[in-house]
This record gives sequence, C-alpha cells and structure tokens, in this order.
Amino acid sequence: MGQKSRGFSKAGLRRMRDVLERHVESGKIPGLVALVSRCGETHVEAIGTMRHDGGAPMRRDTIFRMASTSKPVTMAAAMVLLDECKLRLDDPVEQWLPELANRQVLKRVDGPLDETVPARRPITVRDLLTSTFGLGMDLTSLDFPIMAAVFEHGIFPQRMTDYPEPDEWMRRLGMLPLMYQPGERWQYHISHDVLGVLVARVTGQPFATFLHERIFDPLGMKDTGFYVPSNKIDRLPTAYSPDPQTGEFIVWDEAAGGQYSQPLAFQSGGSGLVSTVDDYHSYFQMLLNHGMQGTKRILSRPAVQLMTTNRLTPEQQAARDALAKNNVHVSFGQGQHGGWGFGMAVRTYRGDYASIGQFGWDGGTGTSAYADPDKQLIGILLTQVGMSTPDSARLIHDFWTMVYQAIED
Repeated sequence: MGQKSRGFSKAGLRRMRDVLERHVESGKIPGLVALVSRCGETHVEAIGTMRHDGGAPMRRDTIFRMASTSKPVTMAAAMVLLDECKLRLDDPVEQWLPELANRQVLKRVDGPLDETVPARRPITVRDLLTSTFGLGMDLTSLDFPIMAAVFEHGIFPQRMTDYPEPDEWMRRLGMLPLMYQPGERWQYHISHDVLGVLVARVTGQPFATFLHERIFDPLGMKDTGFYVPSNKIDRLPTAYSPDPQTGEFIVWDEAAGGQYSQPLAFQSGGSGLVSTVDDYHSYFQMLLNHGMQGTKRILSRPAVQLMTTNRLTPEQQAARDALAKNNVHVSFGQGQHGGWGFGMAVRTYRGDYASIGQFGWDGGTGTSAYADPDKQLIGILLTQVGMSTPDSARLIHDFWTMVYQAIED
C-alpha cells in the first residue's frame, strides 16, 4: 500500500520541532506531546510544561483529556459487537433502547418542540454508527428551541461530572423530538454517547469495562480510560479554556479533584476518554494493520474498512460539507475533511497536505489523531488548551503540515 519509504527526514523532523517550539514559546500553548510514526519509525516530542505558569515539564507519558478524539476509539466497542453478530447494521435499536422507540420529528428544525410528525421509520444501528439518527450538536442551530432543550436536559453538559446516570440520560433524551428523520442528515456527537449506552445494554457490562476487556487491554493501552486513578493524577496537566476575547488562561479543569479524578456516572463515548500518545498510537496502528495487533486480531478487516471509509450518502454529505465549510469562523477550520466513516472523519478530497483516505479526528481540548493508509503514517498531537480561541487549532494545522513535509521517500 503506497510507496516504500525511509520514514522521515532528519531535517524535516527538526523543522517540525522548531514549529512546535514556536507555538509553546508564544505563550499561548503551555505544553504539548506529539508523536509521528511511519513504516516502523516513531518519533516523539514533549515540549513545555503542565501549567501555563510553569510547573513540571511535559513528558511522553503525560495523560490528556481526549475530548472528541475519543470518538474513533470508543467506536471500536460497537464494531466488536458487529463482528460477533450481537448487533446488525440495520437492526432497530429500540429493542435495547426503548427510549428511542416511536420517535417524533420536528416539522421545522427551528420550530416549537410540540410541532412534530411521526418518524418514517425506526432508528437503526447504522444510523447511530454514521451519526445520522436524527439528533446532534449543530453549530448552525444553536439559537433553535431544540438546541436549548438539549442543553437544558443535560444531554450535552459542559462538564463531564454533570452527566446523569446512563438510564436517566436516555430518559431525558427520549423526551426530545428528533431534528431530522432517521438517516436523513449527518449530525455531530450525540450518537456516540448513545452508542456507549447501547454497548452497555447489549453486553450487560459497563461501557468502560467492555472497552478495557476488548480494546484497551489487548492493545496495551494501559493509561486509557474515563478517569485518571490517584496514582497517575500527577501526569494529568491542568486544562484551560482561554478567554475568547483576551486569550487569558482560564482553568477549565484541574487534575487533583477535577472532573477526571474519579469514576464518572456517565462514560461518554463522544468525549470522555483520557489517554497518552503511545496508547493512541497503538490503537491507530491496529487500524492501519487492518485490525491486527501483532498476531492478535482485535477487529475484522471488514469492520476496519467500514470505520475508515466514507459512509455518507450524497444527501448526508451535503449537510456535513455545509457545516464544515460555512462555519470555519467557529471551528477555526477544523472538520474540513470531506466524508465521515464510523466515529471519525475520512478525507475524500485533497484539501491540504493530507492524503485522500486519511482518517481520524480532533478534540475540543486541543487534541488530534489521524492515520494515513497511503503514507502508512500516524500522527498524534495532544495539548491542554481548549478551542475557545484559534491557538490550539492553528497548532494542530501546523503540526500536520510539518508531519507531511517531513516524509522522506
């Protein structure tokens, strides 16, 4: 697959470090850890400190809040169940999630919540996997009554500790109408949290337990989970959400006593993981290896192919394109990849340095993880600066530019 290569050029890696250091020296990024891997060659940079005002240096094993970069990893739990025929793509989900039976759909997405029509069909597993079940976070709809209800009901809380227990979360979700008919439109995030509940109910295990048994432990992802135990909490940096106007560092989450310092009531498949560059490298290398980790098979080859190729119809694709391209002022350019597989973006056009077919995703806490089958490349960049300002997004863009310019063929 792709060209044979010698990995990365030494000069290219030096240039990459120079650019990463420049972002830290600007004072806008306290610290970062970056990993690039290609054809058996792996290179890691740990730059800066754990706090914006100094403190311990960043290390290779620093643990980060992954935010939406959780999505590509937690999706693997559902794929295990597909491989074992415990789920089928077009099964209605209401047999496990009765809260989603007999859905009502808004007549107008900006209309009152009581002006609805019946859903034309049940929500299926495929709808959840492709983020098209009818309800999601939509930057273009934040002023609409349905989005106000999503926030009021705690469907998308601002802090992980504000999620209710899964059954209560599903009850609240079931009180809301859908924004669109099932399968009609790609929408962001909420489907991944629903999938976590679905996996737990199908398996009879907590979502985290199933992920550890079937994905994390077999891959050696020893620092990945939904919270940081006390004996590792010193490896979790302070997280910031800078003031959008002034750029002043505002603490969003401390390590000790913070949101991720103890087990949570809700294990969010959409945004809940903590992890390290090496753990994520292990996961994405498994995907590049078509589901294999050494001699162990984690996922089937067809499951990986489903996850990592575009699954959207032209109609669904139009909605995703519009959201990405018309909201760059909100997303700072993140999300302009083209297609969407299961739990991750898939590049369907050459819009920047990345190859067509590259897959992965970014997180609002300043995280990014992608693999490129054509170049046999993996890149992971982790910071602790949220995207309330453009700074971490610009760092991510520059990181990927430097990764690709460092390729030596």
